[in-house]
Amino acid sequence: MTHGTKGGVERRWLGIDYGQKRIGLSYAETLGVALPLAAVKGASQSSCLDQIESMIRKCGITELVIGYPFHMNGKVGDKVREVEAFIVELRRRFGLPIHRVDERLSTYQARRDTQCFLQKREKCLKQRIAQRRTGTLDSRAATLILQDYLDQKGADVHLGTLTLLEPA
Repeated sequence: MTHGTKGGVERRWLGIDYGQKRIGLSYAETLGVALPLAAVKGASQSSCLDQIESMIRKCGITELVIGYPFHMNGKVGDKVREVEAFIVELRRRFGLPIHRVDERLSTYQARRDTQCFLQKREKCLKQRIAQRRTGTLDSRAATLILQDYLDQKGADVHLGTLTLLEPA
């Protein structure tokens, strides 16, 4: 059985859905279940990286997983240059392993997973706009990206060691 450790260190992943306005974030540890975190918003990339650094320290992140923007035909487009430049900055600043994951349809799926995706009522439209503005949708996309990575890796990352507390 794999214990979700690498070199004796418990593995923790930060999922990233990169965007110029917002960066969606998610988190997972050895149990292999991705959870959304608050999205990062900042006036500059440096400000966003500062916020990501805070999250890396707070959560004890050991690896980064970033969505990679392929087109539906499997080719890379202009957005890849932005993501690659961001990956260079992540690597330079944090020195953590970085895994690229195909992010095709992750934002679409995140939007679809919300209850209001197919509804056209005004209330749902306002809710969707708010989710986009606050970064909720971006962090849901980051969660899907990270979960996809964890699922692809299967038993290599799942089923960490659980410590059960004795009753007081």
